[in-house]
Amino acid sequence: MEFKALEIAEILGGTVEGNPEATVTSFARIESGKPGTICFFANPKYEHYVYECKADIIIVNKSFEPKQEVTATMVRVDDAYAAVAALLDYVTAKKRSYRRYRGCRSRVRWSAKVGKKVYIGDFAYVGRKAQIGDYTKIYENVYVGDGVKIGSHCIIYPGVRIYPGMVIGDNVILHANAVIGSDGFGFAPLEDGTWKKIEHTGNVIIEDNVEIGANTCVDKSQMGSTIIHSGVKLDNLCQIAHNVEIGKNTVMAAQSGIAGSAKVGEHCIIAGQVGIVGHITIADNTTIGAQAGVIGSVKEEGKTLMGTPAIPHKEFLRSYAVFKRAGK
Repeated sequence: MEFKALEIAEILGGTVEGNPEATVTSFARIESGKPGTICFFANPKYEHYVYECKADIIIVNKSFEPKQEVTATMVRVDDAYAAVAALLDYVTAKKRSYRRYRGCRSRVRWSAKVGKKVYIGDFAYVGRKAQIGDYTKIYENVYVGDGVKIGSHCIIYPGVRIYPGMVIGDNVILHANAVIGSDGFGFAPLEDGTWKKIEHTGNVIIEDNVEIGANTCVDKSQMGSTIIHSGVKLDNLCQIAHNVEIGKNTVMAAQSGIAGSAKVGEHCIIAGQVGIVGHITIADNTTIGAQAGVIGSVKEEGKTLMGTPAIPHKEFLRSYAVFKRAGK
C-alpha cells in the first residue's frame, strides 16, 4: 500500500492538518511508529506517544487538542478507532483478488452448484447438492458436506468442517478448524447407568456478516436450528451448544460457552471464559464480565454482570469488598 495524507482523508471523510503530501506504506501501533507508517490515537492514556511518535501520519479525533507540538501530519476524523478499521478494510479490499480456481487435488461433486470466481483449494471437498455463492474462498483441507449452502463473499479457512445440511449466509468468515454442525451433547440416562445418545436431526443457520474464530464449535440442534444471527462475532475456542440462538451484533471472547437451548439477545458483550447455562434467556445489550457464570435468565436490558453466579456489577464490587475484609 502507498497512500498520501490527502487520499486517506478523502477515504475517511476527514481533514488534513499538516503536510497533505505526506506518504505512508504501512501501519504501525502508535508506540512503535516510524517514518513511512500511519498510526491512530483514540485512547487518552496514550497521548504522550502522539508527541514522541516518528510516524508520518496519525489519525486522531476531531476533538483532540494537542498540548505540545505534533511533528506528524494529523488526519482528523469523527472516530479514530472506527476510521482505522475502515481504512484497514479498504486496504484489504484493494489487495483482494477474485479469480476462479479449483485445486487439482480438490473434489467437488457433480451435483454441487458453484458460483462465479469461487476459489477451492487442494484437498477441499464439496459434497452433493452443496451450493457455494459467488466470490467465496474455500481454502485447503476444508470439508463442505452434502446439501450445505454457503453464500457469497465468504472466507472458509483451512481445516474448517461444515457438516451436511448447514446454512451459511453472505460475507461470513470461518477461521481455521472451526466446526459447524457437530452433534450437540445430548444423552439420556438409562436404568443400567449407561447413556443413550439422543440423535440431532436439525442444523445450524449462520446469517450474514458473521465471523467465527479458530477451533470454535457450533453444534446443530436436536430439532429445528441453532441460529447465529447477522453481525455476530465469536472468538477462538468458543462452544455454542445445540438449539442456542445468538442475537444480532453480539460478540463473545475466547473460551466462552453457551449451553443448550439458551437464547442470547442482541448487542450483548460476553467476555472471555464466560459460562452460560442452558434454557435461559439473556436480554439485549447485556455485558458479562470475564469468567462469569450465568445460571439464570437476565430479563432487564443493559445490565452488566460479574462473578459466579453472575450478579449485577455494583453488587459484585460491594461483595468483593466484603470478601477482601474477611480474608484479613
